[in-house]
Parts: sequence; structure tokens; C-alpha cells
Amino acid sequence: MGVKVIERHGSSLKDRLYIPAIAGGMKTTFKKFVTNLKDTSNLETLQYPEVQPTDITERYRGVHRLTKWDDGSEKCVACYMCATACPAQCIFIDAEERTDGVSEKRPKEFKIDLLECVFCGYCVDACPCDAIRMDTGIFSFTGDKREDFVVDKKRLMSHEAYTKEESDND
Repeated sequence: MGVKVIERHGSSLKDRLYIPAIAGGMKTTFKKFVTNLKDTSNLETLQYPEVQPTDITERYRGVHRLTKWDDGSEKCVACYMCATACPAQCIFIDAEERTDGVSEKRPKEFKIDLLECVFCGYCVDACPCDAIRMDTGIFSFTGDKREDFVVDKKRLMSHEAYTKEESDND
């Protein structure tokens, strides 16, 4: 069995300095800058947050919400599947025994740190009882301190599903 030797690129001084690559990137940036400077009518500017983007697809993953049964109780059974599937490890659940007979347990605390979340949707895919969704349509959120971005069970239960009709009425 023969061994194939592959020559490494980038061993010359020119390649190690990265100057040609930097110059090529700057050339592209400068060309775009000059084009935009000559004709500013083609530039799209939103006065965000007063004007919200309209090009968000229906598949966009917004802020999380916890779904409820018809009686208003949460569907979550505190199985920890969402927290286990989360690559950012930003979901924190503390379970308690459930006394209403719907299931064995429920989350006493359910928190998601939105600053840590990468909005991948793995928590939604992992949930066996469709208790967590990312269909709120809330894609921008602000806060003054870090604690404002840690959403708790009460806030997650208060979010409603975003529908196309709601956006048309705005």
C-alpha cells in the first residue's frame, strides 16, 4: 500500500504574510463601498426597532414558548429531554410531583437563558409531548441587565403562537 504525500500550501513567505488575501478582501469591500456611495437609492435602511423586518419566513425560530392543555395547565412533563438535547446547555428545569393526575411530574421551574441559546430548535425536536415550541414570532428582545434575558416558566407560558393573520393586522 503506497503512501500519498500531499504538498502543503502556504509555505512561501507571500502566503504566510496573508497580504495578498487581505488586499483582495479590501479590494472587494472598497469596490462595494464606492458603488454604494455613488448610488444611495439602492440602499435599504430600516428604522429599527420602529419598523420591523417583513422578510422573515414562517420557518424562523423565534423566542420559545411552553404550550398548555385545554385546561390551562402546562404540557411539559419535566422529562429533561429538551435540556439534554440543547447544545448550548441553556435550559434549566427543576421538577416537582404533579397532583392533578395528568402526568407524574411537571416543572416547578423552567428557565431558558436567551443569551446562551443558539436558537437551533433541538429542544423542540427532542420534546416527546410537544410542550416547547419556537413559533412566537418574537425575534428581537431587549433588556437592561442579564437577568432580563433569562425567561422563566410564567413568561414562557404567556407567549402565544405567532400566526400570519396577526402580522397582516399590524
